[in-house]
Amino acid sequence: MGTAFGVEPPKEQIDVDIATHISIRDDGPKRSLLYVETADRPGLLVDLVRIITDINVSVESGEFDTEGLLAKASFHVSYRDKALIKPLQQVLANSLRYFLRRPSTEEASF
Repeated sequence: MGTAFGVEPPKEQIDVDIATHISIRDDGPKRSLLYVETADRPGLLVDLVRIITDINVSVESGEFDTEGLLAKASFHVSYRDKALIKPLQQVLANSLRYFLRRPSTEEASF
């Protein structure tokens, strides 16, 4: 992650645990608003759009912002030019949570 703490970089890698928050709500009859907050990392925006489009949800527009190590993304999304129905909202949220979860490594894998 792009860690910046003043003029000198930290001596050790900072372990910051930032929770991922995902919300989806209707934003009119033809689109939904997807909001994602997660830990920032290189390639995050590309990964978010890839995950969304992999389940055939269209991204109409988006806004991406970072605050330190926190990334905030908002997307207007639709499915076949309509707002996402509740089951599809759940599929999208679950897919994003799965791919954005913090990777864990088993101690025995070393």
